[in-house]
Amino acid sequence: MTNQSSSNLRIGMTFMASIFFIFGFITNFNIAMKDQVQLAFDLKTLYPGWENFFAQLVNGVFFFAYFCFSFISGMIIKKIGYKNGVIVGLVLVATGSYLFFPAVSVLSYPLFLGAIFVMATGVVFLQTAANPYVVALGPQETAPARLNLTQALNGVATTIAPYLAGILVLAPAVMALKNGASAQEAADFVKMPFVIIGSVVVLIAIGIVFIKLPEIIGDATVASMSALKKPQVWLGAIGIFCYVGAEVGTASQISSYLTNLLDMAKDEAVKLTAIYWGGNMIGRFIGSVLLGTLSKNLKYRYSLFILVFAFFVGWFIFSAGVKDGQFIFESKPIYGIIFFIIAVVNFLLMLLGRGIANVSLGIFGAANMFLVLAGFLLPPQIGMWCLLSVGFFNSIMFPNIFSLGVNDLDPSEMPIASGMINTMIVGGSVVPVVMGAITDSVSLKAALLVPIICYAYITFFALEGSKIR
Repeated sequence: MTNQSSSNLRIGMTFMASIFFIFGFITNFNIAMKDQVQLAFDLKTLYPGWENFFAQLVNGVFFFAYFCFSFISGMIIKKIGYKNGVIVGLVLVATGSYLFFPAVSVLSYPLFLGAIFVMATGVVFLQTAANPYVVALGPQETAPARLNLTQALNGVATTIAPYLAGILVLAPAVMALKNGASAQEAADFVKMPFVIIGSVVVLIAIGIVFIKLPEIIGDATVASMSALKKPQVWLGAIGIFCYVGAEVGTASQISSYLTNLLDMAKDEAVKLTAIYWGGNMIGRFIGSVLLGTLSKNLKYRYSLFILVFAFFVGWFIFSAGVKDGQFIFESKPIYGIIFFIIAVVNFLLMLLGRGIANVSLGIFGAANMFLVLAGFLLPPQIGMWCLLSVGFFNSIMFPNIFSLGVNDLDPSEMPIASGMINTMIVGGSVVPVVMGAITDSVSLKAALLVPIICYAYITFFALEGSKIR
């Protein structure tokens, strides 16, 4: 599958891990901007009664780019190679980042959404190149472990992003508005983070030009479009639609759940969304260990280390924050203990999956069905923890759905299959917007019925749809 030594394969994996970190940070920073956008652009005045729907367009436009360009990017990457595909993606991400400056300067919501779309197109190229590349860098049976490892580093970024958005962008903006600042002045807090993101991404793109990556070699006799004849590819694509839609929809609903049902401050609610993504990160680290080929003793040893790490993640996120423009740390170890207990449950359910990708995916799909249902039925004080726990069980879904979807494919078929599967990441556009409309027209809790349906399909795909036909 490659013509490189094992040391070069490690270089390839290291490189891909950094790319996963980049697009994970960018994706979640945008998701966390929903509440900032409502404040800065005063959507409640512009679109009375539909402010949640239009705020969700921040997510909708971002993930709609997957629908427009994933398949096309797969075809382009097949022609220009994985490395050049990544460079194209980074350049587009940087361009979109810089476009935020004029969009916020003139306070134009359509231009703001346009900047998100350009940035998202770059992320599409990164995502389409990265996933099949990681799968092809080793045996098929250990592909879920490799994808879980790179997705775990993606999870580190997705945990950091909403936390930084909450304490560095939203909190100062809220404080400025309270002190009599205009919407324009509050919006200015969005500018600098995206200028920094664009500049860092440009430097990375320049560096990548000089990096030699392992080359993926496929069977020249296999037609690349033949991947579209494989049922597992199509069913896996629908699984990705449901997964990304449910993940983003649930995440974007959490801050509204906390503020409307528990009367929590907006910046605090956005910060606590990091718990959701922190669980995702911890679950992926555990998945990369338990789905790999390590000995049983090493698996348990590394898992114990990850569980201890989970305690500190939960403890820090709940304890740190910004108040009146100052960083504060109020130690709340009880929340670290709660986070640790949820991580242990995650570990035990993953053990129940016996390291088998589809079985573990089925167990986690069913777990999330019940957790979101609990958030719908139970009092908010308990429902809050159920929704925050969903991140733990989302953890292995993308890598497992993707690896099961491209199972039994030749490397030459991978770019097209990846493009097809990634096209359905548009679920992150459709599902949150549907949930926003239901929230406006029915209720916030009623919108939670949508991700329940999504997780039901994922459970079906894991146990039946992923079988090779």
